[in-house]
Amino acid sequence: MTNIILGKNQYGKAENRVVRITRDTDRHEIEDLNVTSQLRGDFASAHFDGNNENVVATDTQKNTVYAFAKDGIGSPEEFLVRLGRHFTGEFDWVTGGRWAAEQYTWLRIEGDNGEHDHAFVRGGTETRTAVVQIDGDDTTIIAGLQDLTVLKSTASGFVGYPRDKYTTLPETEDRILATSVTAKWRYNRNDIDFNEVYADVRRLLLAGFSRNYSYALQHTLKEMAEAVLEAHPEIDEIRFSTPNKHHFVVDLSPFGLENPNEVFFAADRPYGLIEASFLRDGADADHWSWDGIAGFC
Repeated sequence: MTNIILGKNQYGKAENRVVRITRDTDRHEIEDLNVTSQLRGDFASAHFDGNNENVVATDTQKNTVYAFAKDGIGSPEEFLVRLGRHFTGEFDWVTGGRWAAEQYTWLRIEGDNGEHDHAFVRGGTETRTAVVQIDGDDTTIIAGLQDLTVLKSTASGFVGYPRDKYTTLPETEDRILATSVTAKWRYNRNDIDFNEVYADVRRLLLAGFSRNYSYALQHTLKEMAEAVLEAHPEIDEIRFSTPNKHHFVVDLSPFGLENPNEVFFAADRPYGLIEASFLRDGADADHWSWDGIAGFC
């Protein structure tokens, strides 16, 4: 019989949807999270012997998410740190884990007398994300966003690329540049206002996308990363996964019409996929794993 050993493993309860309404005044607040909890530690006996004495039930992890939400959420990063420290402190054999959240935005509905106190509409195109990873005494916090769809209608081109017998794409110095940004950034400290920093990073990403002429999406990602890393020394690294949202000029000549970059066909596939990581000089490049568009870590 072949001898085998247990490699890296984790388990938990995925996608626990929790909505927290703060109603201590007439003006309510809403927080909406999708939380995943995964534990790491000594679970060999469960795999090899069918002994579940160290297996904290995934249902228990789900219930802990809801119970902790009763005390408030704050930022998703803070909420995940609380969960992680609970599980690693409550159960000696749980040495770490990975806790992740997606946060959905709700905006107040504008009523007859201004913003409504307790009526909301889902807002924003993007979803806020957070990951907390605990390994012994080390805690890594990764914030981010996904599905931030952006477009600029000019000040972008693509020229100077190699050509061979299979190249048909014409060069252009004036094109639409559009993408759906997934970005994740790693903090080098934990004592910050995560909500405040998130809002400013989002602002800087949009400003970096729009500021200068783009010679390629790769060039624009560098502009976006530079804006964030210069403004926030508490961030060591930012990673992007950005699919091109291609817009092709429609040939209207068969109809006797000119088309000076006014009418486009928006193609959803196939698409270019550009991914890149930008680090502060001296930062640890191997601090977290790269899993491409699936989530980076």
